[in-house]
Amino acid sequence: MNTAGTIDRPLTHDPQKQAPMKPSTSEPAGSATEDVTTTGANDSRQNRTREMQLIPEAMARAHMHERLREAEGQRQAMRLVAARRMQRRAERASLRARRALAMAVMH
Repeated sequence: MNTAGTIDRPLTHDPQKQAPMKPSTSEPAGSATEDVTTTGANDSRQNRTREMQLIPEAMARAHMHERLREAEGQRQAMRLVAARRMQRRAERASLRARRALAMAVMH
């Protein structure tokens, strides 16, 4: 079976061995650039560069970095709330100790 490759499944992945892109008859003339060359066709086929393949990984890394920053901010807020709670508890204990001392001195 000798079938031609499609855009999604080319016969070969080597752009040098692929046929150059030809202007379509269904498109109006002048809709694309006039000088469609073989190198231009090869360049357009190389749209999945390494940088593009790494974009999802970079986005995931940035997302995780943001989530870690949010989590650290929440941990810091929780530590602040706990510190304020302990400070109020210590102040109440100090007042109780003062009152007890005053009562002991008065009697």
